[in-house]
Amino acid sequence: MASLLEDETADLPALIRDECKELLAQIAEKTARVLERDKRLSTLASQSDRARRLQTMPGVGPITAIAVEAFGPDMAQFKTGRSFAAWLGLVPRQHSSGGKERLGRMTKAGQADIRRLLIIGAMSRLNWLGVRSVTEGSWLSRMLARKPKMLVAIALANKMARQIWAMLTKREDYKDPELASLA
Repeated sequence: MASLLEDETADLPALIRDECKELLAQIAEKTARVLERDKRLSTLASQSDRARRLQTMPGVGPITAIAVEAFGPDMAQFKTGRSFAAWLGLVPRQHSSGGKERLGRMTKAGQADIRRLLIIGAMSRLNWLGVRSVTEGSWLSRMLARKPKMLVAIALANKMARQIWAMLTKREDYKDPELASLA
């Protein structure tokens, strides 16, 4: 695009050429600002022990770690990881009675910012794993075989929220469950 704008022999009106140059300059400025903010967030996340611990989990980056630290309450107030996932709005609504479990849609009633970041992290994790092989017979491979990718991402975000609760309550780094079961 830039080469077309610089080419004087191209049949572009001057107004179009000027507008496109203006738009490209704005895109370059916004990109520089985003990169600067990312750098500042990464620095902030590396200074906090909680945020550093959270980043050991695949799919959780500096932005998600800082969001959990800033917007998430003390994990001691949640009895279980499911309670934390429910607070985020990542668990299905229950319509169960008489020992028969009936699960409905996701509640989406919780903290939307962290929920959205966890779902984005889960999708990036699924896309990254798509190139590499998912362990055959694992929970993730069974889910991917029978469910749509977005639904699997939400289920993975739910699982990630539960693992975040466990990591922060036990003050431990991420431990890969598949590697732990092999030991």
